[in-house]
Amino acid sequence: MSTDFQQARTALGVRLRELRLHRPDGRLTGEQLARQLGWHKSKVSKSKVSKLENGKQTATPQDLTAWSQATGHEDAIAGLHSQLAGLESLTRSWRRQLAGGHRPVQETLLAEHERTHAFRMWENSAVPGVLQTPDYARAMFTRYTELRSVRPDIEDAVRARLELQKWIYAGTKEYQGVLWEAALYSLICSPQTLALQLERLAGMVGLNTMRLGVVPLTASLKIPPGNGFWIYDDRLVVVEDWHAEIWLDTTDSVTAYEKVWDTLTESAVYGADAHRSILRARQTLGPC
Repeated sequence: MSTDFQQARTALGVRLRELRLHRPDGRLTGEQLARQLGWHKSKVSKSKVSKLENGKQTATPQDLTAWSQATGHEDAIAGLHSQLAGLESLTRSWRRQLAGGHRPVQETLLAEHERTHAFRMWENSAVPGVLQTPDYARAMFTRYTELRSVRPDIEDAVRARLELQKWIYAGTKEYQGVLWEAALYSLICSPQTLALQLERLAGMVGLNTMRLGVVPLTASLKIPPGNGFWIYDDRLVVVEDWHAEIWLDTTDSVTAYEKVWDTLTESAVYGADAHRSILRARQTLGPC
C-alpha cells in the first residue's frame, strides 16, 4: 500500500478519534460508540472503531456519516467525506470502481490518454491493454468479471479499450512498453487467442510510435519484476493491484517509478531480439 495513501488514511483516523473524544455530551469509549452504531453485533466489526481510528481500515461514506451523527458532530460530515474522496483519489477500490461495470473505468483511462503525450508501461503478466486484440481483451475482462463479481458489460468494455489504440497509429503520441517474457506465455485465454495476440505483438515491434521491449526470463535483474504500472508523461503513475488501482501524482512517487522503469529496462531487449522472443513464445503454441 502506498505511503501517501496510508498517511491520508491515518489522518482520517485521527480526525475520527477527535470527534469521539470531543463529543458535545461527553466523550465516548470505543466500545460505547460501537454499540451505538450497532457494530458490536458483528464479530468482524468488534474492533472496527479501533481499526478506523488507527488507519488500519478504510471507512465508507456511510461509516463517516453514522460516526458524525453518533458523536454529535453532524457539521463534520462534509469535511470527512472530502477527506475520504482525497484518499480514494490515490487508491481506487475495484469494488467501488466497478459498481457500474468495466466501461466507466475504461472511459476514465481514455480521458487520461487524451491529455498525455508520452507513455511508459511495464507489464509482468499480460499484454498491455493498448496492445490487445479484441479476443484477448474479451478474455481478460471475462476473467476479471468472474473474479470481482461485477456487472458483465464485457463487450462495452472491449470497445472502450480498443479506442485507446487509435493513438498508436495516429502518430501524435509516444509509447514505450516493456514486458517480462512470462507475459508472452500466460494462457489466460485460449491458445488460439494467444497465438493471434502474439502475432499482432510481433508486428508492432519497430513501429515509430511504439518502442517495445521484452525482459527475457534468463536476463539478469537488478530488482524483482513487480506489479505492472503506467507512467503518464512525468505527472502520473497508475499501478494495478488485486484490490485496487493506485493513482500516484506526487513528485516523489513519480520519480520512484521512473527509477524502477529505468532499472527494469536495463534488462530488456529490443528490435530483432524482442521479435525473436515473441515468435519463440508463438511457436510453443504450435499450429492454431
